[in-house]
Amino acid sequence: MQGRYGSLELLSIEEVERPAPGDNEVLVLVHAVAVTLSDTMMRKGQPLAVRLFSGLLRPKQPTLGAEFAGEVVVAGKDVERFVVGDRVFGSTGDDGGCYADYVCISEDSFVASMPSNMTYEEGAPVCGVLAAWNFLQNKAKVQSGQRILISGASGSIGTAAVQLAHHFGAEVTGVCSTANLGLVESLGADRVIDYTREDFTKGVEKYDIIFDCENKSSFSRCKKVLTPDGQYLKTYPGPAIVLQMLWTSRIGRKKAVISATGLLPVSKRLALLAELKQVIENEDLRPVVDKCFALDEIADAYRHAERGHKRGTVVVSVDQANTMMGDVV
Repeated sequence: MQGRYGSLELLSIEEVERPAPGDNEVLVLVHAVAVTLSDTMMRKGQPLAVRLFSGLLRPKQPTLGAEFAGEVVVAGKDVERFVVGDRVFGSTGDDGGCYADYVCISEDSFVASMPSNMTYEEGAPVCGVLAAWNFLQNKAKVQSGQRILISGASGSIGTAAVQLAHHFGAEVTGVCSTANLGLVESLGADRVIDYTREDFTKGVEKYDIIFDCENKSSFSRCKKVLTPDGQYLKTYPGPAIVLQMLWTSRIGRKKAVISATGLLPVSKRLALLAELKQVIENEDLRPVVDKCFALDEIADAYRHAERGHKRGTVVVSVDQANTMMGDVV
């Protein structure tokens, strides 16, 4: 990012020295990297709160990208969980560095072996899929027969949530735009609402769970269409939902729920991921990839993701046979 926050014009590809793994690290040959909302915020340095993690005045890590899938090519002498040749996926979190041919990561970090039936492109957006699993299985504890509405059902978290809710045996209603109605229905939704034509918060249907995956609504607006013991789940924390979560945890039967999946202890995330991998291996979930871009098309990948109408996840495919150019900085 040329040492400062800002626009896409600051992105460039440069050759850098190949990283050398430490004794407890693996060197991963990167095959695919997700383009996420967090990446956008880290690139812009906005909102300002992200600079507490990425650097106050300038980025601490010039190479962006946190969610990756690739192959272990070197394992440090103390590494026990992985061997050369393992297909792995995971996240480097605030350390970034994944828009590159290689990345080093400690075996104690959030990294795991990929299910054999996943492509690298499907494996890269692991954190979004894990967030859906955390909310539905760990927080809401979805049960067969419950009625669940998923707002933002065609996005990266939403497409996973629809499949998982269907997997749990819930009656699923997906909310999305006109263009994505067919996609959401194909993922297992029993009913699909076009938000450009209908406001579900003004309807008569009641839901046991409302999962707001894209910050499209609020607990206050959704409260009246929740069942008496209903839960409102929100992926994007903010002052209002935090206060509502604290308030509803003590008063009333309807609950507001948030969870910063990425801030859970690594051991907890890996345990959740182990559960999720079984679902993927049983073919009950397949991450939706909107479009793959080459590493030298990173700016176009960001533009596509930031338009706000992507279907699933945008991915950068790092083709070592044709690139081997280094890092995006």
